Amino acid sequence: MAKRRVFYSFHYKNDVSRVAQIRNIGAIEDNKPVSENAWEEVKKKGDAAIEKWIDDNMKNRSCVIVLVGEKTAHRKWVKYEIKKAWNDGKALLGIYIHNIKDPLLCRQGKSGESYKGDNPFEQFKLKDGTKLSEIVKCHNPFFLDPYNDIKENLEDWIEEAIETRNQYK
Repeated sequence: MAKRRVFYSFHYKNDVSRVAQIRNIGAIEDNKPVSENAWEEVKKKGDAAIEKWIDDNMKNRSCVIVLVGEKTAHRKWVKYEIKKAWNDGKALLGIYIHNIKDPLLCRQGKSGESYKGDNPFEQFKLKDGTKLSEIVKCHNPFFLDPYNDIKENLEDWIEEAIETRNQYK
């Protein structure tokens, strides 16, 4: 099977190091990481430029994966990406990443872990009142080895999310 093309949604400032580890798994074809400088340049141009950047980078993706850190669920652009993905008919799935150690924090002598964030799909409802969290799974990888749990299951989680989304088109 060909690798799926996905879009990662996450809280850049807090979780970029954890996200980089997940990108390196290589099980899927993802969008290339944006550097902090490039992201700052997009942000300087305002909300319309950010929306365009998200829209352009989400095109031709079969699934949007929300990598859920401690504060992800409350980020304006993560909310935008979830809403856009659902409205565009894309599959959605969440993966909690709080147990993946942040190597930058580890080098500073800290644990490198963070607190589990809120489920970002809880705040969205379909027209019939169903919460998106009742449809979209938010996986919590095995805490002793979250990286390998994600590595071994990511492709299956994506396929399951695509099958689920196809039921709601």
